[in-house]
Amino acid sequence: MGESRYLLACHVYIELNPVRAGMVAHPGEYRWSSYAANAQGQADPIVTPHAAIAELGASAAERRHSYRELFRHHLAEGLVDEIRQVTHSGLVVGTPRFQQQVADLLGRRTVRGTSGRKPKPPPDGD
Repeated sequence: MGESRYLLACHVYIELNPVRAGMVAHPGEYRWSSYAANAQGQADPIVTPHAAIAELGASAAERRHSYRELFRHHLAEGLVDEIRQVTHSGLVVGTPRFQQQVADLLGRRTVRGTSGRKPKPPPDGD
């Protein structure tokens, strides 16, 4: 999955959180959602669409339509689980290249490590 696809999947996941929580029936009804700006063209001075949204169509109408279409299909259950796991553990979801870029910027690990202890180094010169 490319970086844009991960970003858009995260958009859908976040926009649907108030729906999953039973706060609203549709993401456009949630006051703090960017859905109204990205899917319905409602002006919002604090929303700056990501470049991945610009890739959804040549015109604003096409982009809004394509954004709405993202919500017609359920996110893959494995992807939803992955987003939840990394969100709760402070890790990063995305392509390996993106994960490495974030790790380099933050100076810390951004993906789950291997389980178990690291092997002990061999003894010196014995």
